[in-house]
Amino acid sequence: MARRAVVSFLVSAAVSVAASVAAHAATIEQVISPDALVLASHDARELASLDGAPVLYCGLAPFRTWASRLVGQTVASTPAQGITVPVDDHAVSLAGLMVRSGWLQPGQLDDDAQAAITEGRGGWACARAETPFVLMHTSVDPKVLAGIALNETAYHGRAWPWTLNVAGRGYYFRSRQDAYGAMRALLAAGRCDFDVGIIQIHWCAHRQRFASPWDALAPATNIHVAEAILNENYSRTHSVAKAIAYYHSANPVPGSAYLARFVRHINQINQAGL
Repeated sequence: MARRAVVSFLVSAAVSVAASVAAHAATIEQVISPDALVLASHDARELASLDGAPVLYCGLAPFRTWASRLVGQTVASTPAQGITVPVDDHAVSLAGLMVRSGWLQPGQLDDDAQAAITEGRGGWACARAETPFVLMHTSVDPKVLAGIALNETAYHGRAWPWTLNVAGRGYYFRSRQDAYGAMRALLAAGRCDFDVGIIQIHWCAHRQRFASPWDALAPATNIHVAEAILNENYSRTHSVAKAIAYYHSANPVPGSAYLARFVRHINQINQAGL
């Protein structure tokens, strides 16, 4: 994670901001960083902070360009959402907007955060290829997961989360909802011969590992199931190389070709700093 581009005194500022916003009409005067902004109310100025870590892999300038649209916006405050801003005539959480737009990393990587990270929104666009796996893995080396994912779902240099492979043909969808709709159509047709998600879990063989088709598309869940499969492969073969090859096929010919592609992706990650 990039270092915060704000001075240290911001951390302790303005614990009473929410109450002040609720009591007085306030506007955003300045956005300092993804987790710090200045609110103006009459002649008063207060520093507000948002929970989460700034995502500044691309630097602060692109964020400030994006955040310029927030300056002058009237804000409110609710116990459930904290500071809110109007979007399409609806009050939305400012922290949630930052997360969805890819500029703020929450403490818990919910669906919105996972989507922003794996799609490369906002500051995540400049993160390394293994960053999503560093953040979401549990037991397997994130670089190994990144190499496998690039074998499975590479799209413009990153592993794409909303991917299906149906009988050997890959389909890349714009959103999780779109991929889910395609899954539902396949299931309604009685089919299970497809792979799903960022690391392409085969539905026929592993559907019991997921709570639902929607759950299978969640990047963190998909990654955790892939880790379980890789760990099982390793327990059976006592070989990291075979565990990776078997992820695709236990047949030596396609398995070896898969492993060779994996090695190329690892080399690309190492050499290009992806």
